[in-house]
Amino acid sequence: MSASDFSSGHSGLMDRVYRHQRHFYDLTRKYYLLGRDRMIVELDPPAGGTVLELGCGTGRNLILAARRFPDAHFYGLDISAEMLATARASIARAGLSDRITLAQADATAFDARALFGRGGFDRVFVSYSLSMIPGWERAVAAALHAADGSLHIVDFGQQERLPGWFRTLLRGWLAKFHVSPRETLLAEVSRQALALGRNPHFSVLYRGYAWLVVVDGPGAN
Repeated sequence: MSASDFSSGHSGLMDRVYRHQRHFYDLTRKYYLLGRDRMIVELDPPAGGTVLELGCGTGRNLILAARRFPDAHFYGLDISAEMLATARASIARAGLSDRITLAQADATAFDARALFGRGGFDRVFVSYSLSMIPGWERAVAAALHAADGSLHIVDFGQQERLPGWFRTLLRGWLAKFHVSPRETLLAEVSRQALALGRNPHFSVLYRGYAWLVVVDGPGAN
């Protein structure tokens, strides 16, 4: 995707949404983007391994992961130039610019080799991004293609074990930020993973508030 493609469409929308929010995004989201830290702990990349995040936003997850796994190198892509500006500044302040590489790209269609000089990664993860991406099914396919090892996803569930009023209020709030929990997330990830001979594993967190998905790497038992 050329640089001019980012001036309109979804990238332009995300830039407008987060142009100001990016400055306090992490402070507010920590209260309701639940399950992210558990996912990061479970990445456990091999020594010298590589980890890619799709929809890296402010770089918060990459920084935490890089600190937890100091022997790995991390990569992140996001469609929003505004978010990437914040991510680069945060990563520089954390002293991690030599271990975290960022690029602007569409998570549904990207060329990892052109962006990062490598075709695959030991771990790929997606944190609360699929609920914001039009054509999110293509992002799942792209993530699976990029994952030489396991794929990790955390996102909003269907709040299936929570009161109906809570679900209504949450959905109304999320809609203000163009976020839509994906009802078919588990089924779609399972379909794509099994078609590739890979095993998916699902965890329901906080009474269905969030879903955590891990897809084994190719050839895993």
